[in-house]
Amino acid sequence: MPTVPWTLRPLTPADVGDVMRIQAQTYGAAFQEDKAVFARRLAARHQCSLGVQRTTDASLLAYAAAYWSAPGHITPLNGDFELPIAGPSSLYLHDISVLPALAGQKVAHALVVHLIELARSRHMTSMGLVAVQGSARFWQRYGFAEHKITDPTQRQHLASYGAGAHYMVQRL
Repeated sequence: MPTVPWTLRPLTPADVGDVMRIQAQTYGAAFQEDKAVFARRLAARHQCSLGVQRTTDASLLAYAAAYWSAPGHITPLNGDFELPIAGPSSLYLHDISVLPALAGQKVAHALVVHLIELARSRHMTSMGLVAVQGSARFWQRYGFAEHKITDPTQRQHLASYGAGAHYMVQRL
């Protein structure tokens, strides 16, 4: 069996520059977020973001930005990772970005599965995310389903992603 040329590891504030580099290569300008916002996210004590690094030189090739949150809470585009008042019971998966050079290597799959297992190990009741750029079908394969948002503030946060964005939830 061939070895995988990459490994998963926690993201830290030192990774902000690499995260911005990956984001610039994988998202259109409409979804690129501010470097200072990402720095605050990665410094938050309740974040559980992951990086994918090449095993030969430790360069960052992909990431998943995530944090412990509350069901139904949506982080707006360019928003901070807010700690829920009542304590976390959900994992919010804000963003996954994989360099095109890793296409077909199941990197996104590894990130998603690892985060699902992490949420289950912490006894979270659900995971939530916003599907953008036509990705809802991808998330459905992992058990996520579209969830209606009725709270006006959360609807506004969802709208920050533009037309076609869907809030999706997986019950754990």
